[in-house]
Amino acid sequence: MKVMVFGATGMVGQGVLRECLLADDVEAVAAVGRRGSGQSHPKLTEIVHQDLSDLSAIEDRLGGYDGCFFTLGVSSVGMTETDYERVTYGFTIAAGETLARVNPGMTFVYVSGQGTDSSEKGGAMWARVKGRTENALLRLPLEAYMFRPGIIQPLDGIRSRTALYNALYTVLGPLVPVLRVVAPNQFLTTRQIGQAMLNVARRGYKTRVLEVRDIREAALSGP
Repeated sequence: MKVMVFGATGMVGQGVLRECLLADDVEAVAAVGRRGSGQSHPKLTEIVHQDLSDLSAIEDRLGGYDGCFFTLGVSSVGMTETDYERVTYGFTIAAGETLARVNPGMTFVYVSGQGTDSSEKGGAMWARVKGRTENALLRLPLEAYMFRPGIIQPLDGIRSRTALYNALYTVLGPLVPVLRVVAPNQFLTTRQIGQAMLNVARRGYKTRVLEVRDIREAALSGP
């Protein structure tokens, strides 16, 4: 299996990339983004491209892949809906449309978020934009799956590029074992998300929109 990861420098992307490189049945991984992942591995190819709204310049390097794990994203804090949509919707659909053309029918897994608004009409701006993005992906000729994680615990030395998130994880760290028991459908680890994505790419899943419980179930289904 050959896969690509968009956003491999982010917290979720780092976890997904790690699981891809560890998987015996993954023979090649392409990390696509505006900067290199900083990792070196015999399976890994870096594709650095600055304008993620237009992939035409690298389109000839994106063919021949079985799955795409799209983990790229930004926080909506302080952003207008127009600016947030330009990144969240624009970059994602540019990738989806390009890959649907060069790898029709490939598995495309998009990291959305718990609370995403499929109606596109709710009061939360980020949820509307995420919902619009999900709906557009589901209309493309791809095997598209939407992952909606809640709180994500970074493992294996992985850190977020957002200082505020790192501070939050430090504070919550000692409480995580208790919180996972009290509210199991709120928590996932970077390891679980990566394993779930690989398993969905291997054999699909019973629904196209995966909430926390589904992601956990997919992660446990084994290679």
